[in-house]
Amino acid sequence: MPSLALYVAASLALIATPGQDMLYVIARSVAQGRAAGLCSALGVSLGILVHTALAALGVAALLQASETLFVALKLGGAAYLVYLGARMLVAKGVASADAAPAKPLSPLALVGQGMLSNVSNPKIVMFFMAFLPQFVDPASAHPTRDLVSLGALYAAMAFPVKGAVAWVTASFARRARPSARALAWAQRAGGAILVLLGLRLALAGPR
Repeated sequence: MPSLALYVAASLALIATPGQDMLYVIARSVAQGRAAGLCSALGVSLGILVHTALAALGVAALLQASETLFVALKLGGAAYLVYLGARMLVAKGVASADAAPAKPLSPLALVGQGMLSNVSNPKIVMFFMAFLPQFVDPASAHPTRDLVSLGALYAAMAFPVKGAVAWVTASFARRARPSARALAWAQRAGGAILVLLGLRLALAGPR
C-alpha cells in the first residue's frame, strides 16, 4: 500500500480540523459530561466505517448521480441534528454539578446517536470516495480490501483525537464546577450548536 505515512499525516490533519463531527462531540461533552463526549466520539468514529463500506460498494457514485437521493439524505441528516438539538434546548431538570442528570442516556444510545449523526451526512461518503482511492495502489490485486483497510485506519485514528477533545472539553467544564443554572445554559448552548449544525447542513450547497 503506497504512501502510508502520507496517508496517516493527511488523515490526522483532516481529523483534527474542526467540522460537524468535532462540534457534535464538543456539544455533547459540554452539555452532558466526559462519558457522553467519549461515547459520542466513538459513535462518529464508527460512522466512518459505515461510510467506508458505502464507498467500497460504490454508493457514493449513486449519491453523486442522483440529486434527489442526495438531497433527501442530506435533509434527513439535518432534521436529525435539529431534533437532537431541540430536545436539549427544551429539556428540563438539569442537575447540579455534583448530581447525575435526571434521565441520562445510555452509552449505547449515545454511541448510536453519534454514529447516526455522522452517517447521515452524505458529503462524507463522497469525500471518502474521492480521498481513499488516492492511496490505493492501482496495481493491487485487492483494491477493495485496501480501501476498506484505509477507512478502518482512518476510524482508528479518529477516535483518540476526538476522544481527547471530549476529555479536555469535559474536564475544563468540570473544573469550572458550574452551578445548576450554568449547567442549564451549557445544555442549551450544546443544543443550539446541534440545531445550527443541522441548519448549516440543510442550507449547504447541493454538492
